[in-house]
Amino acid sequence: MIKQPMRRLPGAPLLAVPLAALLLSCAAPSDDVSDRTAASTRTPMSASASASASAAAPADSEPPSDGQPDGTTEKVRDAFATLQATYHSGCTSSASAGECEYFLTRVRDELTQLDEAMKADPQGPGHFREPLAWTAELRDTLGTDTSFENLKKHQDQLVATRDRINRWMQGHPEDYR
Repeated sequence: MIKQPMRRLPGAPLLAVPLAALLLSCAAPSDDVSDRTAASTRTPMSASASASASAAAPADSEPPSDGQPDGTTEKVRDAFATLQATYHSGCTSSASAGECEYFLTRVRDELTQLDEAMKADPQGPGHFREPLAWTAELRDTLGTDTSFENLKKHQDQLVATRDRINRWMQGHPEDYR
């Protein structure tokens, strides 16, 4: 049998790093109840903390796809994507209390992040008038009580707000694509 020299793909080493990062980002979350409890006691980031965290973050190497120089539309897109990711879990009768608490806290946190991104978007809050009104209504209902008991009590409104915003965003693909 004749041995042929191995062929090397010129871009193969370049693919290793993104693939490794993707694998790490897809790792399953811990089932440790203390992790979920810690997540449920977390309070949403304030607008000033969010702004300073954004300023401290390194700039992306790719320009925003919409031509916006500051990339804030990407923030709406990213926040919407993480909100959509909550569709993969839920608070059903078969879910444990820890799973339900994690889910409801995550939906609340994702809605808060999307609300902040919409307010900071260059199109202005007027463009996102309806979703911002829905999150303001939810915020008024929840008040300052971020406990699991309060989130569970208002679960229907929490999930309905997520679903309404999802439908609204689906009708405005320019805001997330």
